[in-house]
Amino acid sequence: MLDYAISQIYDKLRLHFFLKVYSRYENREATLTTVETFSMEIIMAMNEPTIAEFAKTLNISSPNAAHRIKCLVQKGYLEKVQSKDDGREFHLRPTKKYLDFCKINQDYLKILMKRCEKRFSPEDYKKLNEMLDIINKELMPELDIEAFKNTSI
Repeated sequence: MLDYAISQIYDKLRLHFFLKVYSRYENREATLTTVETFSMEIIMAMNEPTIAEFAKTLNISSPNAAHRIKCLVQKGYLEKVQSKDDGREFHLRPTKKYLDFCKINQDYLKILMKRCEKRFSPEDYKKLNEMLDIINKELMPELDIEAFKNTSI
């Protein structure tokens, strides 16, 4: 039963995102391909990875990653920021243009959280938050973003 509930919530969040993205594409020229959208989502989740970290996480070649990044930079969705610690290294940072694009999901999550807060008692809301935190930090170790970034490249 829990697996079904989690699957349904995940599907609804994805559906909301894709419906909003699609409606934007209908109103203007599509500027991001599907692969570029997925690439940007991964970059966002990794929180300013280096090009090498991005390539390693996706298990793609450095030239392939560099090409994807170049296209995203040219379209104005991504910038490369030189590392202060190592001048040879560049971190990938989404631009305001992409952050505005991402706001689609963030706004919906805020609505969902307000609904949860209204629907559940303060104790249940706190417990839900604690349980989700445990799922995120302890029960999904193979998807630890920091571990992806710290894997030797």
